[in-house]
Amino acid sequence: MKDSIGVSSQNDVISTQVDIGTDGADETKVKQLKEDLRKYEQLFGADEDAFDQPTTTRKELWSYYLYYNGDNGVGPGSYSQALFQSALTGDGWDPVISPPEKGNCTSGGCVVAWGSGTRSVASVVLIANGICFAVMTVMFVALGSAADYGNFGRWLLLVLTVICWVFQYCMMAIRHPSQWPAGMVFYIIAYIAYGATLVFYAALFPRLSRYMPNVRKAREEDLKEGKISQEEYDRIESMERNHISSVSTAHSNIGYLLTLVINLSVLLPMQGNAFGNNLALCLTNSYWVVLGIWWFIFQQPRPGPKMPKGSNYATIGWKQVALALREIRHLPQTFIYLVAFFLLADGLNTTGSLISIIQNQIVSFSFLEITYLGLSQAACSITSTFGFWYIQKYFGIRTKPMFMITNFFSVFIPFYGMLGLWTDKVGYHHVRDFWIYNILFGLFQAPYYAYAQTMMSEVTPRGYENMFFGLFGITNRASSIIGPNVVQAIINSTNNNWLGFPFLFAICAAASIVIWFVDVEKGRENCRKYVEERKLVRVAKESGLTTDEVVEGVATGELINGGNGSSSDSIEVVGVHATGKGHTD
Repeated sequence: MKDSIGVSSQNDVISTQVDIGTDGADETKVKQLKEDLRKYEQLFGADEDAFDQPTTTRKELWSYYLYYNGDNGVGPGSYSQALFQSALTGDGWDPVISPPEKGNCTSGGCVVAWGSGTRSVASVVLIANGICFAVMTVMFVALGSAADYGNFGRWLLLVLTVICWVFQYCMMAIRHPSQWPAGMVFYIIAYIAYGATLVFYAALFPRLSRYMPNVRKAREEDLKEGKISQEEYDRIESMERNHISSVSTAHSNIGYLLTLVINLSVLLPMQGNAFGNNLALCLTNSYWVVLGIWWFIFQQPRPGPKMPKGSNYATIGWKQVALALREIRHLPQTFIYLVAFFLLADGLNTTGSLISIIQNQIVSFSFLEITYLGLSQAACSITSTFGFWYIQKYFGIRTKPMFMITNFFSVFIPFYGMLGLWTDKVGYHHVRDFWIYNILFGLFQAPYYAYAQTMMSEVTPRGYENMFFGLFGITNRASSIIGPNVVQAIINSTNNNWLGFPFLFAICAAASIVIWFVDVEKGRENCRKYVEERKLVRVAKESGLTTDEVVEGVATGELINGGNGSSSDSIEVVGVHATGKGHTD
């Protein structure tokens, strides 16, 4: 029986294996080799374990849940868009009524002045969303990897959160239809910051679960002592990830529900007063401020690896993503999932935007009606998120089967809208259709978000969470680049909102089929190999050695002090006697 430590460079030029028999006394030698190699990697800060990572505390975990409780999306995702669209509609006119008169839009078409011509209100809202998603795409690529190094991610989330808070309060100033251009700017900035907070917040939970007391004991004691296998440990960590992901998603929906209930204290007494909507937005944002601030107080420092030599926070994101794309063959399951989820999220997010546009028209932009519909969704979301988690825990079901159950309804939602092309009895033509939509969304789409991010964590290399969750953010929050542009073009040329649903149904169905074939177990193993290879390549590069020399030096104990430079923070370079083998990466 052999134990093999595989090493390969980013371009597969190097392929070295150190093979050592594991029978009898040689087993101790293998363990020592691995331990020496780990210390050598830590010397250069190439791994997050090079730093003393604190155990996740109950106070820290609850502050994490409370942040998501406040960051529930009612403000930037619902009220802000309704306020922006209401101003747009008030400044628009029905193109079939002559002479044109601003403010005469009802349930028919509605256009506003746009450049030298006109554009439908729905098209303008979708353009605003498309701009948001495009900016988020660039942001996630540029900043995603940077957040994996040092404490940058900690400060990035704080800055993005404050920006979202500020521009949500700015939306309160939108009180007249003529202010819709300013409302569009405020909405775009706030929504971009909101989408980014969700991505960089979600990137935290794999580390929180990794350092939970039970998971840490399983890894640092039981696994090392041979009491459990790697597969058993993977199951323990996976279930903890599902636990934190499901509970945090439930808290988001609890916050959604409580925010809407609190807002009734303003909306009910101020029915008929348009400024009541602005005050409701103020309450919503203040709720997030009160609950969200605790995460930044109780979050424990968990620095990532040191920034590699020759890189900085402005360039590392582009370098790492380019490297990851060049190494797709090393992480095939990860990238299959990302591409498939890109299409699924694109379709589902655009479906949500389109349904929201139709819903706002049907309920005449009534914040009170929107609140009632939101309450039904929130109540169902809380029930389903906890329900799905307890069913999964009781029967020991893996992540992917649970995710696929929710995906069926991700496809059904645009299918139901497509039916509205042939009949006005169903398909989002009546208020009752939106009750059906919000109940179904709550029952199955809340768990969908929890399992989607857990699936991502299962196929994400350790230490690269922010980079891959940044890519996940592109496929999720920033994915709606194709959908809004295609759908707004269809709607703008036909003036029929329902013609967007067939396209959305098609891409959701195709994406769900592809996700079914993602092999999570194989992807998890690929990630482990990728992490070890990248750490070794970095150590070799910063020490001026080849990867062959690093492995050989650790194996033979011929490590010596070198004089060919120094690593960051003036760490003395460690070298080995050169053998002439291998290549410097």
